[in-house]
Order: sequence, then structure tokens, then C-alpha cells
Amino acid sequence: MDARQKMETIVKVLDNKKAVDIRVLDISGITIIADYFVLCSGRSTTQVKALTDEVEFQLDEAGVPCQKKEGKQGYNWMLMDYGDVVVHIFHEETREFYALEKLWADADEVDVAQIVEEA
Repeated sequence: MDARQKMETIVKVLDNKKAVDIRVLDISGITIIADYFVLCSGRSTTQVKALTDEVEFQLDEAGVPCQKKEGKQGYNWMLMDYGDVVVHIFHEETREFYALEKLWADADEVDVAQIVEEA
């Protein structure tokens, strides 16, 4: 599965689990960290955990294991590293505080609506 396919799969999983404000930043032209950042919010720590678990389950089923997962304590911000795709699942207040979209403002934003419509 290439980076684009992983990113699209993750977006669809998050949308199916009712993640809030899913955004994808194409960072391939500005860093070597990854090709995409997928960001979303959960309305509670319980939802953040459920979103994290579902992404991990669905990608494992597709043969794409998570390379590293961080942030379990409190489920305010979970980071899942899939190599060329990094997933950030935030509690809404934590997302506002860290404002990663502003930090990565030079990145191109991918139109998530088109990906979700294909699902």
C-alpha cells in the first residue's frame, strides 16, 4: 500500500467512526518526516481511544502495522506513525492548544471531501 492509499484508508476509517474536522496535510514537499499528516479530533478521550483503536485495527487487517504509537496517557493526543503517513488524533481542546495546522501552514491541504465521498 503506497502513502496515498494509506492516507485515504485512514481518512475513511476516521470518517466512519465520526471523527471531527478531519484534515490532511501533504508535507512531502517540505520535510522528509512523512508524506502526509492526517489530523482529526474526538469529542472525548473515549472517542480518541476508539478512533486510535479502529485505525490500528483496520490497517493491521490491510497488512500495514503501526510502526510507533505514542500518547496513551490520558488520550488527549495520539500519534500513530505509519512511516510515510503520520496520524494525529486529538481531544478537541488539545488540538486547539497545539495548532499543528498553523505550524505546518506551508503544507498543501488535501481535499478530504473527495476521499470521503468515494467511501
